Amino acid sequence: MNGSELLSVGEVARRAGFATSALRYYESAGLLTSTRTAGGQRRYPRSVLRRLAFLRAAQSVGLSLEEIRAALSSLPAERAPTKADWERLSRTWRARLDEQILGLTALRDGLSSCIGCGCLSLRRCALSNPDDAARFDGAGARYLPATLRRPAPRADGMTA
Repeated sequence: MNGSELLSVGEVARRAGFATSALRYYESAGLLTSTRTAGGQRRYPRSVLRRLAFLRAAQSVGLSLEEIRAALSSLPAERAPTKADWERLSRTWRARLDEQILGLTALRDGLSSCIGCGCLSLRRCALSNPDDAARFDGAGARYLPATLRRPAPRADGMTA
């Protein structure tokens, strides 16, 4: 790879829409790789832009960094992923997206019927939790559809 094919951390950040600190974090987490100049500056291959687009899409779907790392490790490191590579990986997201769509639709419909009904009665509201009765069902927002109750990501991007 010659020097003209490598991008600085600032250029990658600008082109991909990530902060340089995020790029350094993703590199330390094993999601990206770079080379170093004689002066120690990071240089990334152009293919990192596709990996970052994949990372952003995967995070939007709700994949954890562990899941993203596993997916990226199945891609070729020596070349930019092909359309077939991306299709193979994204196929596994379809069921997850369908679950999320169903969960969000149920949430939307529950909120609109509850708010729209006009009863203003917390005793009859399906989303109300009088006397914290849901505590016996487990932690978290128990009245949300199960697909929307995945563990929340921690500040470092890993799941709790």
